[in-house]
Amino acid sequence: MENKFEERFFLSAGEVNAEGEMSIPLLTSRIIDVATAHANSLGIGNPSMQSLGCGWVLSRLAIEMTRYPKVNETYSISTWVEGWNRHFSTRNFAIRDASGNPLGYASSVWMVLNYITRENAGLSHLHLAPDMVCGDKVPIAKPGRHVVATPTEEPREYTFKYCDLDFYRHVNTVRYVQLLINSFSLEEMDRNMVRRLDLAFMREGRYGESVTVLAQRDGNHIELALSDSAEGETLLGAGVELAPRD
Repeated sequence: MENKFEERFFLSAGEVNAEGEMSIPLLTSRIIDVATAHANSLGIGNPSMQSLGCGWVLSRLAIEMTRYPKVNETYSISTWVEGWNRHFSTRNFAIRDASGNPLGYASSVWMVLNYITRENAGLSHLHLAPDMVCGDKVPIAKPGRHVVATPTEEPREYTFKYCDLDFYRHVNTVRYVQLLINSFSLEEMDRNMVRRLDLAFMREGRYGESVTVLAQRDGNHIELALSDSAEGETLLGAGVELAPRD
């Protein structure tokens, strides 16, 4: 059994964004899918924990890209477990073109959620062989916390709906990313790409919950937060760094 796992994909026209390249919500989805497939192959995936009422969820994620796959391009995503302790697992990713050239990297922190208590169940009930922890790092900064101290953009309101939910009956990570990236106009995204995206989850988003999207911009760096509209509690802190397109 290998401690690194890779899947290859073909980017079809129906999957690209308005600029003819892979969107960051799709990349986020692919990263989660590849992580899931690797965990399942190691015997520590969600099917192995279903009887315990538990499953893997993202706690933090950072994606940093030099460019994105383009329409009709083949690309690959590889993943490995960098670290493992009683509470969290750190997992890294490399995104490459068909020739194996790096396009970008991702770093993530995962926890096991108890479906009933909605709390971190820890990793002590899982057994991962020591040689399955690779330890290789990626050449990007680890995901961090993000706070909007002084919003500079007009707040936006959104209420989570049925299609925003996933198997855990909370808001899907990809839906969060879509909501954040929709903070930018078509004209701005025609000029810029998302060079880096950071996500730091504070708590679950729920069906019917109304949130406020707050943004604080400093040039091409934007701090974003999703805040509960009623209580003001932060659900998600995020950072987006834009870079001019070639």
